[in-house]
Amino acid sequence: MSTAGTTSKALSPESRQTALEALAATSQPGQELDILIVGGGVVGAGSALDAVTRGLRVGIVEARDWASGTSSRSSKLIHGGLRYLEMLDFALVQEALHERGLLIQTIAPHLVRPVPFLYPLTHRFWERFYVGAGILLYDVLGISSGHSRGVPAHKHLFRRGTLRAAPSLKDDAMIGAIRYYDAQVDDARLVVDVVRTAAHYGAHAANRVRVVDFLREGERVVGARVRNLEDGSEFDIRAKQVVNATGVWTDETQAMVTDRGQLKVRASKGIHLVVPRDRFQSTVGLILRTEKSVLFVIPWGRHWIIGTTDTDWKLDKAHPAATAKDIDYVLDHVNKVLKRPLTREDVEGVYAGLRPLLAGENDSTAKLSREHVVAHPVPGLVVVAGGKYTTYRVMAKDAVDEAVRTMDERVAPSCTDTIPLLGADGYKAAWNRRHRTAEEAGVHVARVEHLLGRYGSLADEVLSLVREQPELAEPLPGADDYLGAEVVYAVTHEGARHVEDVLTRRTRISIEAWDRGVSAAPVVAKLMGDILGWSDEQRENEVSHYRGRVEAERLSQEQPDDASADSARLGVEDIVPLR
Repeated sequence: MSTAGTTSKALSPESRQTALEALAATSQPGQELDILIVGGGVVGAGSALDAVTRGLRVGIVEARDWASGTSSRSSKLIHGGLRYLEMLDFALVQEALHERGLLIQTIAPHLVRPVPFLYPLTHRFWERFYVGAGILLYDVLGISSGHSRGVPAHKHLFRRGTLRAAPSLKDDAMIGAIRYYDAQVDDARLVVDVVRTAAHYGAHAANRVRVVDFLREGERVVGARVRNLEDGSEFDIRAKQVVNATGVWTDETQAMVTDRGQLKVRASKGIHLVVPRDRFQSTVGLILRTEKSVLFVIPWGRHWIIGTTDTDWKLDKAHPAATAKDIDYVLDHVNKVLKRPLTREDVEGVYAGLRPLLAGENDSTAKLSREHVVAHPVPGLVVVAGGKYTTYRVMAKDAVDEAVRTMDERVAPSCTDTIPLLGADGYKAAWNRRHRTAEEAGVHVARVEHLLGRYGSLADEVLSLVREQPELAEPLPGADDYLGAEVVYAVTHEGARHVEDVLTRRTRISIEAWDRGVSAAPVVAKLMGDILGWSDEQRENEVSHYRGRVEAERLSQEQPDDASADSARLGVEDIVPLR
């Protein structure tokens, strides 16, 4: 089932150490990188993959965990953005739909898949024509983007058809609907796969490595001084060009170098609720208009994700907090169309993320641009900011184009539109033989399907752990969807360094389990510690930190405003390894 003709690159503890040694060696004559990427979100990861597949010598560092910021806290949609059509931003929509098609069909078919949505209609005659014309244009732009749209065409439904698709909607909530398709993704997993693929092609990738300063020769940036947060050591990384892809931290990172010609980024907070799939009946997702923006109800395995808000955030960027007011806002709006209202007791999980928006004069973050900008504020430093998750590959391409523009040697153009991520190649064949795989592995076919949807054709690497250690076939406490083998794989192949990494990003237990992963944490710590060589004290430190994080998040979600929620969430800082 593994990728034909290759052995997948593992982000293992050993490969991290090798990457650190290679990055430190760049201070030696003739060893400098062509490009150093700062930031391990989707744009940074995409930039590393773009640069290394052009034949460049590349390094990427991330201060915390891969995708630990915005890129693990999105609406988990790959979409063109229907509401941008109303803003007449046809180019942005067409670009995003082109990328959607690429992701579904070429780059990540194992992680990005079509999902149907209903757009409820509440006014007779004019609204069906108006919205229908917009969604027709959406489909046409998907086709004319130069790549097959990868999803079915839209369809008009009257009230009976709407209620058949979504029986839990109020009878009088709409006069009909239009069903259309977009796509969804496990955002954090995609980032890890992009980083692994970049490493597979030769990039040096290390998480938990923070930039503490930039190296200068006159006005030119020639690299960065970094600190390995796992052991406190510091060293220099030298590079011909540095790409700053730090998202909502762009202003702070940029300020280490210059205060001239800076891009200004504003953070907009969006919160999402996770509720069990059985809380209301529907075979499709929903898109609902609000007075400020839109609200999505998104199918997510055995759950629904409901969001989002769009409010200015000026507090701690590492741990944005959802307030009681935010949660009530989302519940109030979705309950307007449901027969049985959702309550706070129905909410399994809550997460908050920050969108990096290009700052403007408008006070409303909902109206700020989702387009991206690439700048070269000083020689040797490229900054990329703004944009949306769906168009990460275009942002990465533009950033690397700018970085190589001043290089003496001729550099090949971007080719990432043709490069499948690890796990994509052979995925369809692996899916087609899933029943045989289940028989051979001695597990239920539903388990194999779950693994294929997370690892693609690399699912066999997870199953091989089960064959070697049958006890790893046991599901984690309080999280039946996930196996012990997935924890081991997260450490040995996906760069996980801490319990939080596994429970919040390699799996989504922190938002899918009623206890938010508290009961699973000791088992995860035991499995991780066996590989990473943790002492009993280190294991307990990891578990107690995770429990404290969950308690702080729960407390923040009971607060009435951002300031008090932020204060409650900051009661637990980032994990600090015992040294």
